Amino acid sequence: MTRPIIEIRGVSKRYRLGAIGLTSLRSEVERFWQRLRARQPGVRGPDQKEFWALRDVSFDVQPGEVVGIIGRNGAGKSTLLKILSEITEPTSGEIVLRGRSASLLEVGTGFHPELSGRENIFMNGAVLGMRRAEIARKFDEIVAFAEVGAFIDTPVKRYSSGMYVRLAFAVAAHLEPEILIIDEVLAVGDQAFQQKCLGKMSDVAQQDGRTVLFVSHNMAAVSRLCRNAVLLEHGRVAAAGPASQIVEGYLAQAATARSEWRRPAGNAPGGKVSLLGARVVDANGAPASVLAHTSPVTLELECREAGTSAAWMLRISIYDRQGNELFSTRDTEALNTRLPRPGRTLRATCRVPGGLLKPGVYVVGVSAEELAGDMPVAVYEHHEPLVAFEISEQGFSGQHARGLISPKVEWGFDWTP
Repeated sequence: MTRPIIEIRGVSKRYRLGAIGLTSLRSEVERFWQRLRARQPGVRGPDQKEFWALRDVSFDVQPGEVVGIIGRNGAGKSTLLKILSEITEPTSGEIVLRGRSASLLEVGTGFHPELSGRENIFMNGAVLGMRRAEIARKFDEIVAFAEVGAFIDTPVKRYSSGMYVRLAFAVAAHLEPEILIIDEVLAVGDQAFQQKCLGKMSDVAQQDGRTVLFVSHNMAAVSRLCRNAVLLEHGRVAAAGPASQIVEGYLAQAATARSEWRRPAGNAPGGKVSLLGARVVDANGAPASVLAHTSPVTLELECREAGTSAAWMLRISIYDRQGNELFSTRDTEALNTRLPRPGRTLRATCRVPGGLLKPGVYVVGVSAEELAGDMPVAVYEHHEPLVAFEISEQGFSGQHARGLISPKVEWGFDWTP
């Protein structure tokens, strides 16, 4: 029997809130004496708030598998990938990787800003343990895929975020690691490049037999690309199995959860742009979880600018219960009149006309994205699924027997003898 290429056994990760990052020698000495005093009878040490990002996570990945890691924001997905990528260590548990791994967890991971694109390709290959001749053989293919040929000898600190992502993904995908670890970084960039990346990941697994771990909020991509999926909830494995089943169960659970969302108390906004609330309302502006087929669907959003100096936009995506993305729309104000002004609150509405969605349950994803020109280059905050609603049979004529949507169309006829 083939041994798993990745074994994850009882992995937990604990953070002490307020104690993350570098500390001074003085603070470390004070902590030492506090811990020492806490062990003495009758002396109580200071309360320490702990946060468990992961708790007793266990599963295996077989060679050549593409496995999706899904779950809500804060479920522990990125923490798990950082542990797998050896960026951070687990508090307890064990991980075994049987092969070279390459990670793409954020824009420009592993790049030196002062080096050119060419130099970074060779440096990344060397880190992966590849010989210079192996890297040179793949060089032209990497540059062509990344579409940065004109800038390959330019220091990458001068690259746009989109160029960073393209080159970073091309390096990770083409330099032949046995294990490829991809986070939601592919959410930035244009749609054509995202599809190109998904196609390459499929080729890497099916043709090259390499293993891919893929964290994504795009449920349709997870269902299509992955054989199996793992659902994380509050740092634990809630479900694991065939990707289509895990995705459908996850979205079904989200669809019954709520048609209104508010940022939880104590979870203060921390990003440059933070979403504060969202809800579904009917034609009269009243909160609604079930709407008639002929009724418009209006989404109300509230968000706050905290510290951005760049232009940004809101994006809304509508999915069915199988994770198929029916459509995505971006706010129109962002491209015309919105200039950043930190500290203000934005209330936005998006109205989907009645008669478009067929009877069924739908989930909504919302993101706030930084813009460079009219191109999204970074994601400030992403919630998916966020809210859900149901379209009832009321007013549905059954005109569209096939397809995912039911747009109102008009026919015209002109008979001739």
